[in-house]
Amino acid sequence: MATVLVVDDSAVDRRLVAGLLKQANLQVELAENGKEALQCLRSTPVDLVVTDLQMPELDGLGLVRQIRDHGPYMPVILITAHGSEDLAIEALHAGAASYVPKSELAQSLAQVVDEVLALTREDRNYERLNKCQTRAEFTFLLENDTALVDPIVDLVQQLITSLGLCDTTGKLRTGMALQQALTNAIVHGNLELTTDQVQDSREALVTGRGRGLLAERQNERPYSDRRVFVDVRITRDEARFMIRDEGPGFDASQYRQDGGADAELKRGRGIRLMRMFMDEMAYNEPGNEVTMVKYREKRPT
Repeated sequence: MATVLVVDDSAVDRRLVAGLLKQANLQVELAENGKEALQCLRSTPVDLVVTDLQMPELDGLGLVRQIRDHGPYMPVILITAHGSEDLAIEALHAGAASYVPKSELAQSLAQVVDEVLALTREDRNYERLNKCQTRAEFTFLLENDTALVDPIVDLVQQLITSLGLCDTTGKLRTGMALQQALTNAIVHGNLELTTDQVQDSREALVTGRGRGLLAERQNERPYSDRRVFVDVRITRDEARFMIRDEGPGFDASQYRQDGGADAELKRGRGIRLMRMFMDEMAYNEPGNEVTMVKYREKRPT
């Protein structure tokens, strides 16, 4: 069972977040601020940190920086509130893995935690062999099954690590961006589902109210006939990804990086993370193909 450290100066909010995580079968530790969280991390085995941004003593941004600068890598998920958009953007750039708006905790927290934990599990079976590799290219033609996403992401993370493309933080961020792009192509592209419809489908499955619209469209034409094309090229200098679905596309111009931090945080979460965690990201004109590039990180000398 994974252990999550919840950091928040509000006792009410700590209990709320802890309750949501315990419902998802996670072990929970608690801290009132960033300084107390750092003390906990020194003495208690923790797999992931969920932290509020605005706290006394040491805020969420400071905590992210401290964790990044000292000790083994620890993924951090931010809880964002209205008015903390600039701080959230800065914390994501500083190394946070993801974020959840405070208004969406009940609907999204457990899912985001599960996504990040899945990306941090490392399979070492091929570590020695991968270190001998200098280049990797592969192409997939995927059915509309999100269960196929994590194995591809895991493969990419192994390769970019063995080729020395980035550190642990960069590996997680690259995996997160790729995970979001693949999921978007399947769910929003080929199956043409909105975020609310996806959430309703998950709730229907959990509560036993039926299979939900997601499962229905996986077996309904024209959605079931569509595929996702994935092209990956990784060298010691860069990782380049092309993901194309067969859906109708969308107006990608509305997701351009303008309008400030507040506007940026109000757009689609997946595309925001893709843009923030990759060095380059661009959609084609129809909006059904995205190209992302991650360049080799410069290491301090």
